[in-house]
Amino acid sequence: MTIQDFDIQVATAQHVDYAPQICVEMAESAKARGTGIAQRSPEYVANKMLEGKAVIALHKDGTWAGFCYIETWSHGDFVANSGLIVNPQFRKAGLAKAIKHRVFQLSRTKYPEAKIFGLTTGLAVMKINSEIGYEPVTYSELTQDENFWAGCKSCVNYDILMSKERKNCMCTAMLFDPAEKQKQDEEKMKRITHKATLLERIENAIKKRIHHDND
Repeated sequence: MTIQDFDIQVATAQHVDYAPQICVEMAESAKARGTGIAQRSPEYVANKMLEGKAVIALHKDGTWAGFCYIETWSHGDFVANSGLIVNPQFRKAGLAKAIKHRVFQLSRTKYPEAKIFGLTTGLAVMKINSEIGYEPVTYSELTQDENFWAGCKSCVNYDILMSKERKNCMCTAMLFDPAEKQKQDEEKMKRITHKATLLERIENAIKKRIHHDND
């Protein structure tokens, strides 16, 4: 079984029947890990599909294989890629990474100026996020939208979060800032240009030296 056995696409109305199964697996997965997850109803998940704010993976035989959705906060200034889940029978095939990349691409397309963030306890997800361009941050750098934090109430670690005044919890916060990324890219290009210019000056100096010696 390889990643080529799956079709990873933006979810639509034709996928809403998968919503109950997805929600059940989200809850079961959180229970098995002993970690928290903001619970979502089938109606909520189905609505994300109808809005074009979700990515679904299907096996070539039509079986649901994975899912992730987009949430917006602070009037669209922040975007979260939430609810990443992979059907247990299809794990170890690289689906989580492929879905994360696809939903990140969808987020950048729909909200190009938004900061994309996530909270996770999973090392595998942290690794994928790092590859995409996320960086670990403090909770203070995330959205302060009360509706977002209200979603943590269904998490088993909610009391820990509140006891620490929402400054940290069991989850690691990670953030992709498009403005910061652009700044880094521009600085990198400046360094490359500087090195190229320096190399060109050295080459010209060598050519002049050779020409002078030949004279």
